[in-house]
Amino acid sequence: MKKIFKILKILLTVIFTSYSVFVISFLFFSNKEKRYDFASHLQGDYLSQSMFEILKFQYPENDEIYFEQSVPYNKRGFYKEGFQLLNKAVALDPKMHLGYRGYMKLRFLRDFKGALKDFNRLDTLTPNFVDSPWGEDIDFLRGEAYFGLKKYDKAITHFVKSIENQGEGWVDIQAFVYTGLSEYKLGNFEKAKIQFEKALSQSKYTVEAHLGLAKIYLETGDLTKSKFHLDKAEKYYSYKRNDPYNEYLNEVYESDIAKLKSSEA
Repeated sequence: MKKIFKILKILLTVIFTSYSVFVISFLFFSNKEKRYDFASHLQGDYLSQSMFEILKFQYPENDEIYFEQSVPYNKRGFYKEGFQLLNKAVALDPKMHLGYRGYMKLRFLRDFKGALKDFNRLDTLTPNFVDSPWGEDIDFLRGEAYFGLKKYDKAITHFVKSIENQGEGWVDIQAFVYTGLSEYKLGNFEKAKIQFEKALSQSKYTVEAHLGLAKIYLETGDLTKSKFHLDKAEKYYSYKRNDPYNEYLNEVYESDIAKLKSSEA
């Protein structure tokens, strides 16, 4: 038995030593691209963070290193650490990273003013070009930020511009929804209905548009149409706008539908 334990001890020592040699060799002697890819795929564990620190020491002006190191922190909600790194990436290459930082401020931090500042600065750095921070039209995101600030006139301006940028057949349906919601907030019910109907013409499953119309018809006393759209919102609820990482400003919940139904009774 002692002999077996001795053999196991030797094997573990050999494995640990080999692993340590491999890690040290990889950290210091492999090329930058291999270390960078390896650190990025590890997504935030101790080894990846150690590798990022070494890469930053060796290549302090490489913005992508700071950006990639920030991602796992922000994914886990450690925004203080994540934004310290992201801010450095922005400082090194604002054109590349301002859009993502603005997106994070908007969707995750609800820092609407900060998001607008980043989007507007990015826009000035890229004249005659429509930016798409993190894959979304910049004017859609600016409209969403103004909506969050309850500046509905400005929100409408940017959502309309987003529709123009993309074309009605290609734009995010939520641009119509948000325009309708903004008009509704301003008391412009007829204009709001037009926007909600445009969203539904693109997809009958747009729960947010059905709910918006139900509210308008309920307030204007047309209970038949209100019930129609409430039933549709309930039927298509599984198609609602949803993201597992954050809550949208116009997100619909079953409780919203239930509350309107009780108002009709």
